[in-house]
Amino acid sequence: RTFLVINGVVGPVLLGGEVATFLPGSHFYINKGNIADAAMPVISQWANGWHGLDALLNPWNVVLGLAVFFLARILGALYFINNINEDDLVKRCRRALWGNTALFLVFFLAFVIRTLLADGYAVRPETGEVFKYLTNFLQMPVVLLVFLVGVVAVLWGIIRTLWKPAFDKGIWFAGAGTVLTVLALLLVAGYNNTAYYPSTHDLQSSLTLANSCSSQFTLKVMAYVSILVPFVLAYIFYAWRSIDNRKIDAKEMEEGGHAY
Repeated sequence: RTFLVINGVVGPVLLGGEVATFLPGSHFYINKGNIADAAMPVISQWANGWHGLDALLNPWNVVLGLAVFFLARILGALYFINNINEDDLVKRCRRALWGNTALFLVFFLAFVIRTLLADGYAVRPETGEVFKYLTNFLQMPVVLLVFLVGVVAVLWGIIRTLWKPAFDKGIWFAGAGTVLTVLALLLVAGYNNTAYYPSTHDLQSSLTLANSCSSQFTLKVMAYVSILVPFVLAYIFYAWRSIDNRKIDAKEMEEGGHAY
C-alpha cells in the first residue's frame, strides 16, 4: 500500500514535469561526430551531471507536474462515481472533487497562461536554423480548437458531476477532454516547424521532427503498424466495457474478490 501511494503521488508529478520540459527545454547538446565512435555512438549528451533531473529545479515544470497529479485524482474520483454503487464512497468522491478541481485549475491555468505569454522555439524551414517564436497556437487554429474543446470537456465533466448529483458520466467527458488537451499541447510543442525538445545549453542542438526522425524505412514500418491502432482502441473499449458492464458494489466484492 505504501508503494502504491508513492507511485500515485510521485509518478504523476514526475510525468507532468517531464512533459513540461517539451516547452522550456532541457540542458543537453548534440555532437554528431560521436556517430563514428564505435564504443559509444551516442550523439546526444547531457550538458551537466544532473542527467535531466535539473528540470525539477524549474518551478514551471513542477507546476505542470502538480496539475497532472490533481487531474489524476479528479479522473480517479470521476471513474469511481461512474463505476461504483456505494453511496458513501460516491459522496466522498464528489466532495473530493471540489478541492482537487480548485488546485488543478490553479496550477493548470498558471502553466497555460505562462506558456502562451512566454517565448517558444521554431525552426526556419529553408536553413534549418532554430530561432525563438512568440506563439504557435495562432498559426494552427485547428490545434487551438482541439485544445479549447479538450479543456471545456474536462471542465464540463467536472462541473456537471458537481452540479447534478445523479450525473455519473463525467469520466467520459473529462477523459476524452484530457486526451485532446494533451494532444494539442504536444502538437503545439512539436508541429509547424517547431523544436519539440529545445536545448537550453545550445539552441542549435534542439530536436525537431526534421532533424531527429527515423529513416524512411522505419517510418514506413511505423505507418503500417499504426493501421492497427483502431483495432487496439476497439479492444481496449470492449475490454473496459466488459469490466464496467455492471457497477461494483459491496456484495460483488465479497463474492467475487478474485476478479480484483
